[in-house]
Amino acid sequence: MLLPSLIAIVFALALIIGDWFQFTTLKPWACRYGCRLAQRQDSLSKPRDSFPRLFKTNSTLPLPHGLARWVGEHQTIVIRPYYALFSMRFRTAWPLKGTIDYQIEDGQLRLNLSKRIPWSSAILTAIWLLFVIGGTLSFLVMFALDGGFSSMSGLFFGIGLVALGILVLAGGVILLSLAYRLEDSRLMQVYQELLGKFGATEGQTPPSGIKTL
Repeated sequence: MLLPSLIAIVFALALIIGDWFQFTTLKPWACRYGCRLAQRQDSLSKPRDSFPRLFKTNSTLPLPHGLARWVGEHQTIVIRPYYALFSMRFRTAWPLKGTIDYQIEDGQLRLNLSKRIPWSSAILTAIWLLFVIGGTLSFLVMFALDGGFSSMSGLFFGIGLVALGILVLAGGVILLSLAYRLEDSRLMQVYQELLGKFGATEGQTPPSGIKTL
């Protein structure tokens, strides 16, 4: 029993490591890899030959707080913050990268930024949320069927465990919200630096809004 458990753990870790490697790489074959969370649209004035001039070395553009890579065959730009192995900056389990699909129409550069997280982070988070919610609801049903709410002590015991489940769920949601805000601020910092390279301060039209999926 121990050996199959170890094999399953090693296999799960290998999948997670592979998922994060594919997520963090800027290779063209992984440009749209990741679970999409939200998207933002902008429109800029920019000539057609801006990308060859900006992305010179391996189609990669170093920025002060991240990297951008132009994937011309997919009409996509991939951006992500720097991921230093021994960085002093706090890292979360929900890193974000951006996939920018672009089109050039009537002298306007239209950008559609999609924010993505690793699939393993999205799946494990969904499993955890379902486990907490499902476990709390299952306890309520089983406890009620066994007559646990028929006495005053059982009633208080049930209410206490439900309140504990709600607190755990609320704490998890708050943690996810704070982590998303932190990672989103880092990604948007890189995005604004890229817009600065495009000369976004000249001729930029107002953003068409942010869509959350």
